[in-house]
Amino acid sequence: MRRPRAPAGHQYGVPVPVTKQRKQVLLRLDPAVHDALARWAADELRSTNAQVEYLLRQALAAAGRLPKETGPLPRRGRPPKDGTSGD
Repeated sequence: MRRPRAPAGHQYGVPVPVTKQRKQVLLRLDPAVHDALARWAADELRSTNAQVEYLLRQALAAAGRLPKETGPLPRRGRPPKDGTSGD
């Protein structure tokens, strides 16, 4: 037996807080699509996950739907030894 839900009326109109934590998403792909994506990611020296995020950000930007408060893609790899940019 299900419990009755609490009334949701007070929730409407309340902005959802934006968190700075990275979200995890389960994504089901056709194996051929995954293989093509993995090859493309390897060609650009990215992980498959980073390639998916890169492509999603490109698509959102092209559609004019990328939020302004979206931060840059996280830098991957080992940080420089002296803490500088490495140039």
